[in-house]
Amino acid sequence: MTHDIRMQIRTEMQAAYPAHAAAVREFYAMQEYHLGWRNRALEVEYADPGKLLRPIITMMCCAMMGGTHAQALPLAAGIQLIHDFSLIHDDIQDNSDLRRGRTTLWTIWGLAQGINAGDGMFVVAHMAIQRLRQTGLGAEQVLEILARFDRTILAICEGQYLDISFEGKQTVTEDEYVAMVTRKTAVLLAACCELGALAANASDADALALGEFGLHLGISFQMQDDILGIWGDPAVTGKPDAADLLRRKQSLPVIYALAGEASDGPIHRLYATPAGDDAGLAAARQAIDASGAQAYTAQLAELHYVSACAALARVQVVDGAVQTQLQELAASLLGRSV
Repeated sequence: MTHDIRMQIRTEMQAAYPAHAAAVREFYAMQEYHLGWRNRALEVEYADPGKLLRPIITMMCCAMMGGTHAQALPLAAGIQLIHDFSLIHDDIQDNSDLRRGRTTLWTIWGLAQGINAGDGMFVVAHMAIQRLRQTGLGAEQVLEILARFDRTILAICEGQYLDISFEGKQTVTEDEYVAMVTRKTAVLLAACCELGALAANASDADALALGEFGLHLGISFQMQDDILGIWGDPAVTGKPDAADLLRRKQSLPVIYALAGEASDGPIHRLYATPAGDDAGLAAARQAIDASGAQAYTAQLAELHYVSACAALARVQVVDGAVQTQLQELAASLLGRSV
């Protein structure tokens, strides 16, 4: 996707925001800060918005099924806004002070305003999708897309609940991990694909197959993220070395390594100490390296990628060239460095 498409996505996101009184200008401006549209002084200044992977995949799936950019843009904007809503709340719940190399919203304006800004963006995401009515989609189609969108958001909240519940535990199983990342990460990518197809008037069978493609791709994506969270190059990722270990995150490599380690081993000892304390970090990382957790995680990520490709192959596509582009994008996410 070109720079022009990224600009179109941003413009559509901006269009979803309502006109507002001067008294609440900062309420919206702090949201725009998080989105990378303003600097810390709330002056207009565009920063890196991230990969925009989700809205781009939404538009690709719509185009692949015979839709137009105009049909896909309101949905793409809504999906990116709901993703960013979740990040605002994630940063608060994780006590994170950096997001995309910038100070997090809640760190600047406080916890209460951070929560409220996230809530506002949640609503604006729905307003963005309501703009599908202007693209020629019928009221029933728009309502169905909104219903599936809301089910997706609820699943994301379930995933966040599970992720938070894992904190301080050393007995998380692989099945519990998959249940969590399926909800927290994969369901939104599934919605990008499924709803993008529905916006193009695709059949429900094709939309569901594309949703399966997105679900497996999302799980694979998260597993690759877990690899980067321990072994990623800080100069490339922009995160601290072994960031997930510093946060005591129950990622798949950690779960795998803990399962094969004695209860008094270095990984168990590290995870029994408060997050941020790096006294036992080197020993724990060495133990994870020796366990083969990186290779195991990479293998599972590839298996989910293969399942994603198999689901994509079942879809009766309209535009084969876009399908090829989508396959290439999916392949690029496997083994990525950032």
